[in-house]
Amino acid sequence: MSKLSKLAAGNRVVRIGADVGGTFTDIVLIDGSSGKIFLGKRLTTHADPSRAIFEGVQRLLQESGCAIEDVNDIVHGTTLVTNTIIERSGAKIGLLTTRGFRDSLELGKEIRHDRHDLFLRRPEPLVARRFRYEVGERINAAGDILIELAEADVRAAARQLKAEGVEAVAVCFLHSYANGTHEWHAREILQSELPGVPITLSHEIAPEIREYERGNTACANAYVQPMMNRYLTRLDDKLRRTGFRGALYVMLSGGGLTTVDAAQSHPIHLIESGPAAGATAATLYSRITKTPDLISFDMGGTTAKMCLIEGGQPERSNQFEAARVSRYQKGSGLPLKIPVIDLIEIGAGGGSIARIDQMGLLKVGPQSAGSEPGPVCYGRGGSRPTVTDADLILGYLSPTYFLGGEMELDMAAVRRAFQEHVAGPLGINVDEAAIGIRRIVDENMAAATRMYIAEKGRDPRKYAMLAFGGAGPLHAHSLARLLGLRRLIVPLGAGVISALGFLVAAPAIDLARSHGGCLADLDWQHVDELLKAMEQEAGQFLAKAGISSESVILRRSLDMRYLRQGFEIPIEIPNGSLDAGTREELAQRFVAAYERHFGRSIPGVPVEVLTWRLSAIGPAPDVALRFSISQGAEGGPLKGSRYVYFPEVGLVTTNVYDRYRLRAGSRFEGPAVVEERESTTVIGPGSTVEVDSYLNLIIDIKEAPSQRSAESGKEYKKADSVEVSRV
Repeated sequence: MSKLSKLAAGNRVVRIGADVGGTFTDIVLIDGSSGKIFLGKRLTTHADPSRAIFEGVQRLLQESGCAIEDVNDIVHGTTLVTNTIIERSGAKIGLLTTRGFRDSLELGKEIRHDRHDLFLRRPEPLVARRFRYEVGERINAAGDILIELAEADVRAAARQLKAEGVEAVAVCFLHSYANGTHEWHAREILQSELPGVPITLSHEIAPEIREYERGNTACANAYVQPMMNRYLTRLDDKLRRTGFRGALYVMLSGGGLTTVDAAQSHPIHLIESGPAAGATAATLYSRITKTPDLISFDMGGTTAKMCLIEGGQPERSNQFEAARVSRYQKGSGLPLKIPVIDLIEIGAGGGSIARIDQMGLLKVGPQSAGSEPGPVCYGRGGSRPTVTDADLILGYLSPTYFLGGEMELDMAAVRRAFQEHVAGPLGINVDEAAIGIRRIVDENMAAATRMYIAEKGRDPRKYAMLAFGGAGPLHAHSLARLLGLRRLIVPLGAGVISALGFLVAAPAIDLARSHGGCLADLDWQHVDELLKAMEQEAGQFLAKAGISSESVILRRSLDMRYLRQGFEIPIEIPNGSLDAGTREELAQRFVAAYERHFGRSIPGVPVEVLTWRLSAIGPAPDVALRFSISQGAEGGPLKGSRYVYFPEVGLVTTNVYDRYRLRAGSRFEGPAVVEERESTTVIGPGSTVEVDSYLNLIIDIKEAPSQRSAESGKEYKKADSVEVSRV
């Protein structure tokens, strides 16, 4: 029995999830024999990300009393892929393309993402023009060969690329999604001329129409492949040398798990692996809290991620835009055709740096201090004020209990930095500068979330919010109020919940095949054969992971549009054989979905189909949320109090609770601060908190009170300075 089949059957001994973020590396260990969950957080070691992983794993093994030999599997997610593309630090790559299409990557769609910007910047292609070579060949949209592949062109290009020292090659021929023969043949020639150089074929990485997106995806895969091959091989080797005998798995951007071999072949599918894990964890909490509609809010040290959970499942997409050159501007990045969990990512995290712009206005992010040097308060060489530094000044963070007391925060250094870089230039005091930074970052996140939800035609007020990440619970209450939400859920161990998401994810594979035409004219026998071939491929992949076909869930969808429209919408289609009798059902499903999206339909216009999709999902592991919370087991939950700033009432005396001493059924009111090792939760005045049976904080958000609450007669005692805010 394979490792993944043991995982699915629940026969594991110890499992570990490791999430490498821009600022922190989060580790979660589940001891299968006791069912207990152990949590850890380390500063990310950017020069060698595996070092923080090993340090975190060794600590949790020690805390749990387990040995590395007991570990059945480790599931890993990383930001290395997306960071490599953003920083343009990937491999030197070459591209082979059909003659006449050398400049497709620069021409793109010939659409300006901001028509009013006279100095518009476009994303530079990942492969320089002098490394893009044209090859004689031609296949039409039906898959018919019009011009045979010119082998001499491929060999000549390969020899030139070898002389240039390229580290990887992408191949993207016109209409290869319909017939990959020429790309396969080109790979054979390239492998003979460039032994050991990885080759990416566009029809294997993204077998869909739209050459620009398919070519970008192939180039992005080639761009990160050498680096990810080295990283995953090195990580696996290091684990083996420590005595690890289990399996190493990697989280996909679509929320499933895959093997190291598959990840090394298609590393671009890992570009959103960390955020996907957070959304996967959110589906678990959606189920256990019986809250089907959630806004998943994951705020770490570098970015904040929002995802909609509808009916207990995250929104999904089949395309993603990487490395946008204009902040939040759709169309300004590199389009990728890969399955992803649909979310937005905002350059707002605890490490986001505050600055004064050329207009004399206060700005926050998207630049981040990361972990090296980190915020000023870390005392690691950071000199510019950050969001975390502002949270410290305003009393949200304890100077002596950061990371459970393992890192003492330097308040004096923070106030000096604020005075020099923000308060002084603006002519305000340090506390006012901190308030300004806090308001800006919260309003930025609220504005981005409103836009994200509005684009989907939804009302944010119908959702509850699940907050996690190191900084998420610090800012969630303010953000929820700005969005008009009424309930906030904060899980125990919120600071490392994304790493837990790795351990509740199921093994999965997503496949797509473009086969277009009018719905009325489809060759249903060919469609049925295409879908069966996809199911067979998915079954073979999961079988290698030890997943039996009986336990696999299949989900099929079809991209449809009205004839000659530019873009399509996905429609769920039934499993089993399709035939001409299915045509009317598919048409009705499309019209209903079109009306939901656009509020209208277009009678009399033929419906066109483009791409058939299949998701095959194995059984998810059943994880009991039994956290190891031995810290602070004695005594009551109230630790003390300190002065904390709230926009509604100003700076007031606020109770501080020990998260590990709160038991199921505990109730209290805000304002309050709840501290645990990996994160801190802030609850505003007027809101009520109850701890449920899973030790989640269920926060019911009430209307913001004035300084004196008319409802309760409670008067909030104000203070003059935040410098006394210690427990």
